[in-house]
Amino acid sequence: MAVILSVSGSPSPTSRTTRLLRHLDDRLRRQGHDVTPFEVRTLPADALLGADFGHPAIVAATALFAQADGVVIGTPVYKAAYSGLLKSLLDLLPQYALAGKTVLPLATGGSTAHVLAIDYALRPVLSSMGAGHIVPGWFTLDQDITAGGEGGAVVAPAAAEALAQVTDQFSAALGGRTTVLAPTG
Repeated sequence: MAVILSVSGSPSPTSRTTRLLRHLDDRLRRQGHDVTPFEVRTLPADALLGADFGHPAIVAATALFAQADGVVIGTPVYKAAYSGLLKSLLDLLPQYALAGKTVLPLATGGSTAHVLAIDYALRPVLSSMGAGHIVPGWFTLDQDITAGGEGGAVVAPAAAEALAQVTDQFSAALGGRTTVLAPTG
């Protein structure tokens, strides 16, 4: 199956965005994919803000993107756009870091007023980076994501159903199955 990089652009260590991504990572793994979680907030701030392309952590992050067949990009929405932290990373990646890759954009936020942030703020950047295929993304309200055990998430039923559909479309676009195997252990 495909190698997937699951990127959280949230600056918060208790982020709903990150919890949601890890929830979806589990679904993708149960569909047979190899998923690597990545939190941009773990990169050194001086490397990100100083545009240190040669910093070992930035080089390693760039390699993760290069190795991936598909990329899930998750971000909280602030002031009608994706996070500045995510922007800092995207600016340091090679111009065509997403060339030939399938990308699933996801966003979280406190109000439906930000629902178009994926299409008007994030999608153009992903496209400019050469994404081979950007599947339909999804915006999830913060109120629909609650903390579950061990850093997991509990997602409201209607949101969970919609997220399952976009995740399955992403999996199918990568040539994977859309059936989910039962959890092991």
